[in-house]
Amino acid sequence: MGVVAGRMVVLVSGSGSNMEALADACGRGEVDAGVVAVVADRDCVGLKAADSRGLQIALLEPAGFDSREQWSEALRDLVAGYEPDLVVSAGFMRILAPPFVDAFYGRLINLHPSLLPAFAGAHAVREALEYGVKVTGSTVHFVDRQVDHGPIIMQKPVPVRAGDDEETLHQRIKALEHRLLPEVCRLWFQGRIHLQGRRVEIQER
Repeated sequence: MGVVAGRMVVLVSGSGSNMEALADACGRGEVDAGVVAVVADRDCVGLKAADSRGLQIALLEPAGFDSREQWSEALRDLVAGYEPDLVVSAGFMRILAPPFVDAFYGRLINLHPSLLPAFAGAHAVREALEYGVKVTGSTVHFVDRQVDHGPIIMQKPVPVRAGDDEETLHQRIKALEHRLLPEVCRLWFQGRIHLQGRRVEIQER
């Protein structure tokens, strides 16, 4: 077995389907890296899926701490212990506080189910439908101290179809994300993503 070139920690709160898509892409050699740990803020399907794959898992629930800051510092120390090159928030439903963001800034990315800056926050798919947009999609961006605000790495569109509800639209967005996230991670480990202020340049081959 070869040496893994890059190390990723994935943060999850839900089904973990994007984590699984990323792990599969690594297994196929599409991303020159591996998922060294999956960390959750709650007991969730994603954590069980990671465990069933033989991945290292950790659960760190905020309820065990006196403040969000204390939990964020503990999360920072836990994730840092895995020595990640890249930290991936994939369906992680907690706002990451400055102690965590600052420790990994520039190598901490998030996947969001809209074309940011439109429809930031936890209900992006529902809000896109309610607004009546014809196209939504998904964004991978660097995480900064504001919610769904950091520099955008890549975005891809998903048309809204007549008759869509929140579930059907979200499923199509997820199908896109299962390709989008591994693509961004592949480019990252190829050294082709360059952050300059709020602009991200993706270097051509």
